[in-house]
Amino acid sequence: MLTRRHLLKLGLMAGGSTWLRAEEFLPQSVCFKGVEVFQKIVARAVAENWAALPMGTRVAQFGLALRGIKYVGWTLEIDDRIESPSVNLTGLDCWTFFEVSLGMARMIARRQRAYSPSDLLREIEWTRYRGGVCRGRYLDRIHYLDEWFTDNAARGNIRYVTREVGPVVRLTGRANDEMSLNPKLYRYLRANPSLVPQLRQMEAKLEKVPFDFIPKEQVAACEPRIQSGDIIGIVTNRQHVFCSHVGLALRLQDGSCHFMHASATYKKVVVDKTIHEYLYSVKSHAGIVVGRPR
Repeated sequence: MLTRRHLLKLGLMAGGSTWLRAEEFLPQSVCFKGVEVFQKIVARAVAENWAALPMGTRVAQFGLALRGIKYVGWTLEIDDRIESPSVNLTGLDCWTFFEVSLGMARMIARRQRAYSPSDLLREIEWTRYRGGVCRGRYLDRIHYLDEWFTDNAARGNIRYVTREVGPVVRLTGRANDEMSLNPKLYRYLRANPSLVPQLRQMEAKLEKVPFDFIPKEQVAACEPRIQSGDIIGIVTNRQHVFCSHVGLALRLQDGSCHFMHASATYKKVVVDKTIHEYLYSVKSHAGIVVGRPR
């Protein structure tokens, strides 16, 4: 049940207020790593007035500022039982890379005298958790990228522009149950196996939501319609999940549109090949979905 404070938060975040803090259920010594990195990037963003950039360009600029940070998986698994908004700027995976880039771009638009880790944690809570609210429970968090796009589009944080960018096909006959099939991979689920049946119910609901994507054979022709800062979800041919990877689009001065991501191959945040070339470099990649930050 939403409390009065949660309802206030929903209205204030949507309306652009700056004063309401994130729900921090764990101390920042646990849930925010890399304060020095945060301060350095924010100082540059303020000095160069990134807040004045268009939203997509701003997201891409923060993504570029994160280049070189090492790839580290499982950084959201920070406790056995308590869920809390968190940021780790000493190591990023594909999801936390795009999420932090978006969060910092949203944060810097709220012009303030100074910015703190709590300001970024508030933005992370707003996009990472279903309906923008964390109540300290693991299943408050959005765990599947297809749901992230749907939830954040419904709340106006992004526009889901996949159909505008290119021709789509519908994914059918695929289960979306990777987590409930492999609970031992997840710290919270190992410690709380009673969560698995509820998680499976949530997965079953997601499987009923129509899911359309742009096949990789069509992406090269669609790239001119993709903008810097667009969130690019990579759809997979693997069973038991719809999306297996995510990153940001970056259009270079020569007009080419590249895939910027936290790469397990390169072990850091990189600007990779063009999006269509990247798709063809991995056999299991089937295509893309596209969200445009607002």
